[in-house]
Amino acid sequence: MRIVAGDFGGRKLSAVPGMATRPTTDKVKEALFNIIGPYFDEGTSLDLYAGSGGLSIEAVSRGIKRAVLVDRQYQAIKTIKKNIAVTKHEEQFDVYKMDAHKALNLFKKDGLRFNLVFLDPPYAKQQIVDDLTKMVENNLLADDAIIVAETDQNANLPTDLSGFRFIRRQEYGITVLTIYQRERKSE
Repeated sequence: MRIVAGDFGGRKLSAVPGMATRPTTDKVKEALFNIIGPYFDEGTSLDLYAGSGGLSIEAVSRGIKRAVLVDRQYQAIKTIKKNIAVTKHEEQFDVYKMDAHKALNLFKKDGLRFNLVFLDPPYAKQQIVDDLTKMVENNLLADDAIIVAETDQNANLPTDLSGFRFIRRQEYGITVLTIYQRERKSE
C-alpha cells in the first residue's frame, strides 16, 4: 500500500493488522481519485470508517487542507497515526477513536462542514444511507460536497437519494464505488 500521487506520492503506508479491516487497493484508490479529482484546492475531508487512513492521506496529498478520520478500533487508530507520521504533516489531520454516529453528533456541536466524505464501513455493517441522512440532519456537508461510498456488490446503494445527485457507480472486482454530490440548498 502506498500514497499514489500528490505531495506525499510514493510513500509506503501500513495496513491495519488482522482481518477486521480491508484496505482500499492502490488500483481502486487511483481510479477513485481520477473520478473525483484528481487534485483539490483546499477543503476538509471526513473518513468515517478510516481503517488505515489511506484515503484521507491520499486526499491531503492531493490538496485537501484538513482531514478528519474516525475509527472505533484501537489497532486502526494506531495504524492511522503511524501512516499520518509518514506525511510529516500531522497538523493537517484530526483522528478520533469513536463510533461513527457519536462522531457525527460531536461534529455537529463543533460546527464542522465537509467538502469530501469517504464512507467505507465494514461490509457486514453497511449503513451508508443512514450515515448520509445523519450528516444532512446535522448540517455537516458543504454545498456540492462529494461523497464516496465503498461497498461490496450486495450493498446496492440507490441512484435516487434525496438531497444528493448520483454521479457514478464503478465496480472493481468485489469492490463497488458509488459517488454522490450534495445538491446545493435552494436560496
